[in-house]
Amino acid sequence: MALNDVNTAAAQLTALVTDLDDETARGASVLPGWSRGHVITHIANFSEAMTRQVEEALQGRLVEFYDGGRPARDAAIEAGANRPAAELESHLNSATTGLLTAFGKLTPDDWQRPITHRTSNLAAALNTTWRELLIHTTDLGLAITPADWPSTFCLHLLEFLRPRTPEDITLILVPTAGPTWQSGAGEPRTLTGELQALTAWYAGRTPATPVDGATPDLLPWP
Repeated sequence: MALNDVNTAAAQLTALVTDLDDETARGASVLPGWSRGHVITHIANFSEAMTRQVEEALQGRLVEFYDGGRPARDAAIEAGANRPAAELESHLNSATTGLLTAFGKLTPDDWQRPITHRTSNLAAALNTTWRELLIHTTDLGLAITPADWPSTFCLHLLEFLRPRTPEDITLILVPTAGPTWQSGAGEPRTLTGELQALTAWYAGRTPATPVDGATPDLLPWP
């Protein structure tokens, strides 16, 4: 994974919401209870919070990801979700641009600097941003779906989501193209389909093409 992948994901997202009208912004996203305005506000707020993680890490400081924690995060999303579409678009553009600029300042020696988000480092922050941008782009329920996820992203996301596999099964995913992937050490459970469909299912999203096999109940996101 490289910064170029995150730049590409951000460009895809901002192009998708360019000239979004108010009616579309108020429309339902694919996330239960969230409009597209909720999703856009969340991505913008996440980007600003991650920018602060980067900037503070460069100064050798550790700060909370969201001031006030999860309650403040949720309140900020609700407060911003119903803004005019033009304001949502402007906020998203400025927030993602700021984050990409912050990442672009990092030298090879900076990527291992610690941050509080997931008790990780700046290299992990870049991966987190990649996931947030690509997944939530599809959550908008517009022209881009999980079927558009790059194969490299699918393989990355499967690895990140390994903790979702129940302990009593071995989950075996057999894509129509590419290597078989498996997780767990219990009773074998085999699913087949397009790589993007298998990944979407594992991520709790609706696959664009069928996933064949008896799908198990998955554990929460890590």
